[in-house]
Amino acid sequence: MDIRIIIRIHDCIQNGYTGNPKELSQKLGISERTLYNYISFMRQDLNAPIVFNTDKRSYEYVGECLLKFLN
Repeated sequence: MDIRIIIRIHDCIQNGYTGNPKELSQKLGISERTLYNYISFMRQDLNAPIVFNTDKRSYEYVGECLLKFLN
């Protein structure tokens, strides 16, 4: 897992502009399969409460997400 991709996914979710998986994977320059692997990792290993909102057609956090990254 590349921490830079995780940070970009996190930022996109927080700012509410992920779009659908195909759009997000294109923004990140990765395949959809790789995106699904990152989302799965974030959910399982980082306990990120990520869901896909079908009404908004975008990923979002359910509740507070406590991922913190140092600059």
